[in-house]
Amino acid sequence: MSIALYRKYRPATFGEVRGQEHVTDPLRQALRSGRINHAYLFSGPRGCGKTTSARILARSLNCAEGPTPDPCGTCDSCVSLAPDGGGSIDVIEIDAASHGGVDDARDLRERAFFSPVNSRYKIYIIDEAHMVTREGFNALLKLVEEPPPHLKFVFATTEPEKVIGTIRSRTHHYPFRLIPPSTLKELMEDLLKEEEVTYDPAALPLVVRAGAGSARDTLSVLDQLIAGSDEGGITREGAVSLLGYTDSSLLGEMVDALGARDGAAAFGLVDRVVEGGHDPRRFTTDLLERFRDLVVLSAVPDAIDKGLVNVSPESVDQMKEQAARLGPAELSRAAEVLNQGLTEMRGATAPRLLLELLCSRILLPATDGDQGVALLARLEQMERRVASGAIAPQASAPAPAPAAPAPVRQPSPPQPAAPAPQAAPPQRPARTEAPEPAPRQAPRPSQPASRNEPSGWDAPAPAPAEPRPAAPASGGPLDLGRLQGAWHQVMEAVKGRRRFTWMMLHGGDVQPVGVEGNTVLLGFSKPNEAKGFTTSGSDQVVAGAIQQVLGAEVRVAPAGVGGPPAPPRRPEPAPRPAEPSGWDAPPVRNEPAPVQARPEPAPEPERPAGPPPERLLSDRPEPPPDPYEDAAAAPPPEDHGPPAPVRNAGPGNGRPEESAPREERPANAPAPRPASAGAASAGPSSSGGSGNGVGGVSLIETELGGKLIEEIEHEPSEGF
Repeated sequence: MSIALYRKYRPATFGEVRGQEHVTDPLRQALRSGRINHAYLFSGPRGCGKTTSARILARSLNCAEGPTPDPCGTCDSCVSLAPDGGGSIDVIEIDAASHGGVDDARDLRERAFFSPVNSRYKIYIIDEAHMVTREGFNALLKLVEEPPPHLKFVFATTEPEKVIGTIRSRTHHYPFRLIPPSTLKELMEDLLKEEEVTYDPAALPLVVRAGAGSARDTLSVLDQLIAGSDEGGITREGAVSLLGYTDSSLLGEMVDALGARDGAAAFGLVDRVVEGGHDPRRFTTDLLERFRDLVVLSAVPDAIDKGLVNVSPESVDQMKEQAARLGPAELSRAAEVLNQGLTEMRGATAPRLLLELLCSRILLPATDGDQGVALLARLEQMERRVASGAIAPQASAPAPAPAAPAPVRQPSPPQPAAPAPQAAPPQRPARTEAPEPAPRQAPRPSQPASRNEPSGWDAPAPAPAEPRPAAPASGGPLDLGRLQGAWHQVMEAVKGRRRFTWMMLHGGDVQPVGVEGNTVLLGFSKPNEAKGFTTSGSDQVVAGAIQQVLGAEVRVAPAGVGGPPAPPRRPEPAPRPAEPSGWDAPPVRNEPAPVQARPEPAPEPERPAGPPPERLLSDRPEPPPDPYEDAAAAPPPEDHGPPAPVRNAGPGNGRPEESAPREERPANAPAPRPASAGAASAGPSSSGGSGNGVGGVSLIETELGGKLIEEIEHEPSEGF
């Protein structure tokens, strides 16, 4: 009957322990100098030598020649504590996983005070110490803090943070580490020579990889391979088949398929893996390991000679060629995608589906969320295509370059020369005929122009004309099908720019419904949403997103007001002056007849010889003043009246109809005198019984909220 290799070749001294020199050397020095602590804590991964080192420490302490770092191996204590010995009654090993309660701790405390039977020290080795309960540790606390001189404790655990601090602070803590692969490889070579077993050197890296740095796990795998090998010994094919690793040739084919963007070959290999009974998770792990080796090879050409990459000799040439053909960006991106997918595969119910999705992501760099790495990978693909001779598409690139500045320079000269066509053309002659209202209207159109376009009222048209010819030059012609196909990406870009606009479009399920020239029309189900979309500036956000995704400079407008709305907005400065911004602003544009009738002041030289102003209204005696008299029927003004008016028209008003309803005159007050000549010129044009729609009565009713009670008409005299 054979003994397991990890038991048969268990180290008997600190000198035989491999890969843990940072622990064994200080312990040997402590034994040599006699500075031995009463409690030790050994921690580290499984199978790295914690319990073995605890036994060696007990053997060194109880040796007849000890305490010594090198036990003699001949005394009774050394023989009983040897790897194949029967054990000693004074060295007690306790498995805390099954003896970690408070009752077990109390029993240990009662027995610990008894002296050792035939050894120097009574030593307790508590394995899996993290399984001891808090109550058990508290029961041992006083004993560990002040033990008898003959008592020593060695705690071994894989989770030292679970040992309570009061115990951990009273021990000497020695952390064990994973054993390096080179050390494990040397250990296996020595054991195979001792066992006289032939082996393939290419199989040992697979065993080291399966052991994952643990000496016990590595020796267990090696023991399994030895047991299953025939006269030919241990082979790489047998190790791959037994350990479940993916064949190196299959990994090489997958790397070639992904590098060549051959989707048919890649998905065919995935089918071969699943049909062959291989675990998709294991295949993903092996493929990630292969990409890691390729990344190292691309950065370090002699990585195989330095031992950074452990592969079979027949795969070396293939991997070097793959590393040189595929760029580091593409290799690193593929490794990153596989690493993320391997994390998602944990607990997945359909690992094959996830593996196929990973392959599709590697095949299409544009689907990757990391745009920087994906862009670099696509640049490397383009460089390889250019190197192979595919450079014909660059001939059409310089064609639109000279055409782009031409449309921009053409509208620039007409800016100072032809401002009139962009404003209302029929209204410009009316402004030139009347010299007086021209200076009044000039500053008023500048106000809406300054709100819309800071370049001035005379040059608003060339500004929107500049980006229109530049749109085809940047992204080519834009059609509705192309825009609808990329609308999801446009929405993502809008979301990154302005979340309010994205919520408006997403909540209303807005989609592009048409493209007219360089204007994109969006369909809204509610008119209010379309109006809010335009007034909130969201159209510019969507236009910027379209330029970011498709490279086309366009205008965006709702379908109900898309395209045509630009022309009606330009003539807005012309009707704006008609709105009364003050009482000294006569509506010249809406009433051209009174403007031409202004030659009425021609009989002014005869007015000084006419009747006095009190007799201008009628031949009859003047009636008593009416406080509710309508100012619209005021008599025409004369220039020979006294300057001091009885009826207060307000500073700078010039409109007598406003002050009439607000002022009450006493009964004995003189008759109201006519207003100035400026008011006379404004009165006929803005008030009176002609019913032109902009009279003083209508202004009083609409602007001041007044009400007309009675209107008295006065007949002018014949001399007037």
